[in-house]
Amino acid sequence: MSTLIEEPAEMHNNILIVEDDMAIREMMAFSLRREGFDTYKAASGHEALDQLNRVHPDLIVIDWGLPDMSGIDLIDMIRRDKVIKEVPIIMLTARAEEADKVKGLERGADDYLTKPASMLELMARIRAHLRRSRGFELSHKLEYQGIVMDAEAHEVLIDDEALSLSLTEFKLLKLFLQNPNKLLGREHILNHIWGRNTFVEDRTVDVHILRLRKALKKQGRDKWIQTVRGVGYKLTS
Repeated sequence: MSTLIEEPAEMHNNILIVEDDMAIREMMAFSLRREGFDTYKAASGHEALDQLNRVHPDLIVIDWGLPDMSGIDLIDMIRRDKVIKEVPIIMLTARAEEADKVKGLERGADDYLTKPASMLELMARIRAHLRRSRGFELSHKLEYQGIVMDAEAHEVLIDDEALSLSLTEFKLLKLFLQNPNKLLGREHILNHIWGRNTFVEDRTVDVHILRLRKALKKQGRDKWIQTVRGVGYKLTS
């Protein structure tokens, strides 16, 4: 069994609410906090983008009619972002026509609720999407040339031999296994491992890459993490 030197932090569910109606926004935030969720709020599309530069939510609730852009346009921006494009999105709208629902889903929303939405139904759908997204992530095993990672068990095997990694090294290896033979820039790695706008220098990435290589050296996989000078790193055999 592989062991992590650092214990993984307790999982928190961060929900971003993007709603220009203050009463609705505060009611949703209160209901979510009461159920144990960490909530973040935005009254416009630009406020939402600012929040997304500081926090990586586990799910986003977006109103269709925002004052500065449509919820659809905001979803388009999120789905084009490499870091957060997979986050589940529930759209809220006063539009009840089937064509509008189809448009919202086709443009990237995962679910659709018509206003006035029941808080009980919204809560149930949020929990369902979180279970679905978490279940996919945790059950998904990653494999590459004899390296097998089980994200749920936090185990790594190389040629059937257990590998001991710190939590940060584990996250780095997971990112590489998700993107084999693909060049990953330092900024891209920083965003995925440490989050956006955190005060972490590029040198931190280099240090943890060195540690990961050291951990992989025993099984002869250290040279598989190649440096592309001035740009970043890639995993290739």
